[in-house]
Amino acid sequence: MTPEEIALIQYSYAKVWPREDEFAAQFYKKLFAAQPEIASLFKGDMVLQGRKLTTMLGAIVNGLDSFSIVVQAAEEMALRHVDYGVKIEHYDYVGVALIGALDSLLGKECTPDIMAAWAKIYRELSVKMIAAASSAEAA
Repeated sequence: MTPEEIALIQYSYAKVWPREDEFAAQFYKKLFAAQPEIASLFKGDMVLQGRKLTTMLGAIVNGLDSFSIVVQAAEEMALRHVDYGVKIEHYDYVGVALIGALDSLLGKECTPDIMAAWAKIYRELSVKMIAAASSAEAA
């Protein structure tokens, strides 16, 4: 990640954060529409789940200057998600839902550079998370 990409991600997330519940609702709506089977993995209060999502995203966004720490946390999260029933193929749907929810909330402020920066960070982290999850599943 370049400093410019990090700045774009942090800027755009700062715009989304005040609307965290709306962002989370958009994210899950897009995720479940794309892959309805994923909805069965969620058993609890979806507002609370959405706040966990936005808190986790905030921690990632704010930690991008220490990328190795973010990667470690993402890998640990991936290991927990294996126990929840998350499958490797779900990661693509999550990425599409994430980008779609950002686009929905940012509207005209969602520039191609912002979208590219988010796509890049998601791709980089999901590769690490998939590797960690694959190792756990193989064990």
